[in-house]
Amino acid sequence: MDVTIAIPTYNGADRLPLILERLRSQTAAESIRWEIIIVDNNSTDGTAAVVQQYQANWSHPYPLKYCFEPEQGAAFARQRAIREAQGELVGFLDDDNLPTAEWLAAAYEFAQTHPQAGAYGGQIYGDYEVEPPANFEKIQAFLAIRQRGPNPNLYEPERISLPPAASLVVRRQAWLEHVPQRPALSGKVRGCMVQGDDYEPLLYLHKAGWEIWYNPAMQTYHQIPHWRLERPYLTELARGCGLATCELRLIYTADAQKPWIMARTFLGNSRRAVMHVLKYRQRVKTDLIAACELEFFLGSLMSPFYYLRKNLQAKAAPSPLQTPSGSN
Repeated sequence: MDVTIAIPTYNGADRLPLILERLRSQTAAESIRWEIIIVDNNSTDGTAAVVQQYQANWSHPYPLKYCFEPEQGAAFARQRAIREAQGELVGFLDDDNLPTAEWLAAAYEFAQTHPQAGAYGGQIYGDYEVEPPANFEKIQAFLAIRQRGPNPNLYEPERISLPPAASLVVRRQAWLEHVPQRPALSGKVRGCMVQGDDYEPLLYLHKAGWEIWYNPAMQTYHQIPHWRLERPYLTELARGCGLATCELRLIYTADAQKPWIMARTFLGNSRRAVMHVLKYRQRVKTDLIAACELEFFLGSLMSPFYYLRKNLQAKAAPSPLQTPSGSN
């Protein structure tokens, strides 16, 4: 199998039909052996029933598969997809990220011409239900919008410059060899918006020597409903992106250097937050873009403490292999 297209979804019953129709309309893919896997990440709606309806009438040469991942979080869904996949390449698409007709062919061709690419993302345009605010391009990366020009180019993982998993292709064997089976960052779950789950596996791939690329021929459109442009959601999302900063940087860091990186992360972002407030002053309360930028700086300066607290809680928690005292 050449390619597995994996679609992690949570309560995606209303979104899946559109992306499945887009995948059934792929062109120039006749010579590619591929499959589609829907990874149901503990949905509580009719996601499974929607997939079953499609499977009952599926007559295409590429199979449509379904699996259920009970552990909440996109990172766990992607890990499940890697385990279930048969393709040498695994292309991740979010259920609200619609590919153009050439996406699959462009993804497969890029792997052939860039053998050192362990992972690569494409252009992601925003398809907005309502008009985004002025200067939205300054924070559009928080919503996995990416345009890096018309030519392929390398990302810079050392600077945490990486593609989002909303439209991402990885080499499955490289992932299996170098990415820990248990992710440290799970992605958005109920009551927690901490991000970084897109980037964590890519940092491990790059640390192992693989290149991370941008492939402009892979184009998708991210469906952005109105509520994702509202202040409460965006500011919480921005802070959640910031809270992952320290933990992502530490993936590259030797143990002896970790205290220095944590201190540098705190001090550097403290300075950025102060300079930002001095620049915008009262406008931080009324300017949505400035407010989101400030929340990112605040999340980043707090990220060392978030990392330490999470690790202390993990050490204090009983091992899942331990049996409570008095149990049989």
